[in-house]
Amino acid sequence: MLVARREQRLRRLAEQLGGEYEVCDVGDRDAVERMAAAVRDRHPLISLLVNNAGIPARGSFETVDAERIEQVTRVNYLGGVWCTRELLPALEAGRPSHLVNVVSVAGTVASGRAGPYTAAKHAQLAFSRSLAAQLRSRGISVHTVNPGFVETEGFPQRGRLHSRLLERLVLDPPVVADAVVRAIEHDRREIFVPRWYRGAAIVQALVPGLVARLAGATGYRDSET
Repeated sequence: MLVARREQRLRRLAEQLGGEYEVCDVGDRDAVERMAAAVRDRHPLISLLVNNAGIPARGSFETVDAERIEQVTRVNYLGGVWCTRELLPALEAGRPSHLVNVVSVAGTVASGRAGPYTAAKHAQLAFSRSLAAQLRSRGISVHTVNPGFVETEGFPQRGRLHSRLLERLVLDPPVVADAVVRAIEHDRREIFVPRWYRGAAIVQALVPGLVARLAGATGYRDSET
């Protein structure tokens, strides 16, 4: 069951996969409620939910439009909250089941040049970790996936980074997809893709001042264009 905003692309992909789709903007709580009701009506038992929706917000809290800050918070954080709340009864009915939240390394390492995006991802990470503690006893395994830079249509990473070194670290989506499958198969609660990104999270926790200085020297341009 595929969920996204663009029906033409959803239909084409669903046909390729032999699956189904529902058109929905996960940042719209009313739309999520309608989508979830339709899904539960056809599939009252769900064994896997993947919260993967995300949009960029390149720039600081000073430079990003207020509307964009609200939008990135709704999609990147609240979208997963609404989808999980509405589909949780079906996950419980289908247990043992799995919930995957695709967060980001940005949820563990703060960057002033992408402040609104980073803040939304920090919230999403806290949400995912709290769910892992809450739902384990109810037969639902929660997996938090923290990728680094990934090249997608919505996140054209190559060419936007100041550093050639960082550009060489950009991953393609199949790498992350494989990591998600492994996390489910091996029941991993939280993973980083690649694994060595976990070191960045440790450094952030131990010496946040150093991370702040490094983030000021490298990273995204402030412009959306």
